Amino acid sequence: MSHEMTDPETLAANAREKLESIRSREAPLTTRDRRAIERQEMPSQAPEVRRSNMCEVALGLTPEQAQIEAMRCIQCKNQPCVEGCPVRIDIPGFIKQIAEGNFQGAIDIIKQNSLLPAVCGRVCPQEEQCQAVCTVGKMAKDVDKAVSIGRLERFAADWEREQGTFEVPEVKPATGKKVAVIGSGPASITVAADVRREGHQVTVFEAFHRPGGVMIYGIPEFRLPKSIVDLEIQTLTKMGVEIKTDFVVGRTRKLTDLMKKDGYDAVFVGTGAGLPKFMNVEGENLVGVFSANEYLTRSNLMKAYEKELADTPIYPSRKVAVLGGGNVAMDSARTALRLGAQEVHIIYRRTMNEMPARVEEVHHAQEEGVVFDLLQNPVRILGDDHGCVKAIEVQRFELGEPDASGRRSPVPIPGSEFMMEVDTVIVAIGNESNPLIRQTTDGLTVNKRGNIIVDDNCKTSIDGVYAGGDIVLGAATVILAMGEGRRAAAAINEMLASKA
Repeated sequence: MSHEMTDPETLAANAREKLESIRSREAPLTTRDRRAIERQEMPSQAPEVRRSNMCEVALGLTPEQAQIEAMRCIQCKNQPCVEGCPVRIDIPGFIKQIAEGNFQGAIDIIKQNSLLPAVCGRVCPQEEQCQAVCTVGKMAKDVDKAVSIGRLERFAADWEREQGTFEVPEVKPATGKKVAVIGSGPASITVAADVRREGHQVTVFEAFHRPGGVMIYGIPEFRLPKSIVDLEIQTLTKMGVEIKTDFVVGRTRKLTDLMKKDGYDAVFVGTGAGLPKFMNVEGENLVGVFSANEYLTRSNLMKAYEKELADTPIYPSRKVAVLGGGNVAMDSARTALRLGAQEVHIIYRRTMNEMPARVEEVHHAQEEGVVFDLLQNPVRILGDDHGCVKAIEVQRFELGEPDASGRRSPVPIPGSEFMMEVDTVIVAIGNESNPLIRQTTDGLTVNKRGNIIVDDNCKTSIDGVYAGGDIVLGAATVILAMGEGRRAAAAINEMLASKA
């Protein structure tokens, strides 16, 4: 993948010239012509500028770029991209509308299946889903040559927001039925909207003071502006969905009491996977060691980066070590830079080839100056006389045979330990489900990892209680959570209709 930076004005000018050239043709584009069109580069902030601000890195395709990129789609009949989409958006359909300049038609098609196109277009791993099976990429034998489906989805959603043409989904007449939705992340938002559309009364219960789930507290502003998430939440309230914040189900109210005492006919549990994992090494309780969850929540939800305006304390860091190789590790490392760290290291025990983070996020981190210390893993964290982090002991690794996931297993090299001076350690090795609901809900069946067990309709072991998203899947993606929410909502609506 080419990651040479071109300034946005040059990209826009080149696209205008290219589009005029295509429009001046007498003959329609053939499949060969479409395959010859180069993939459009996403305009973005320069690395030296963006590493010191929280503004969005990727600036979005221009209308001309979007039309040219859409023209790369060959409109193949078998539509593998639709199969690769967890919510089965009519991808060729909306792309065809963009190619023809009908941007409203494009967003109308997308929103038949997706409630969060501006979010998914930014943060979903399209290269592992719809774009992974794109025929254009397959023909080129390079997934990086696939049609930029996610960027086109983002373009259509952003265009609608900028035009102010967004319409609130229609709601059917009131049914008298009540549904409680626990959590307000992607799965819950999808359930709330789909159930409300059928005329049922919906209340969303959110533990934090601000709704939006992982989209608000987990994903940084420079990847997903919070104003976009807020607009999606506003859509729910305009539909008549009630949102109660600072409401911890399991503490404020038991789940079963929502049904037995408060009269809810169904409950959807979408509480995500917000309990951080730690490495269980010596020194993890020192001052200056954070879970990625805490670090990102302080920055994202509480806006600790606005040092002159926010009262949220944030640890002053000079040299930071981030442990892990996923998207959350990239988010943490890039956030640390923006909060003023002079040096940030990603410590990962495999190589780049095994790193689970999105390729785009890794490249952005590299461009911004994050140092990648590969085939290394911490042994212990050392503190000073005041109980603050001063260094970590790191061991070198080499790759052995593949493990159960197919990735080659890291094998420690005896005697290779060395010290690295750091003052902050961020642990970003994954999350698991918070045990509060399962501990306070009799009869709720979970697996050994604490994830709620559901059937094909997202129904739990308790009648009337459904679940979806990360609380079922483990830490997954926004679009997968939405797919779960869509399936759960359909089951809830069917169950309530049968009781009419």
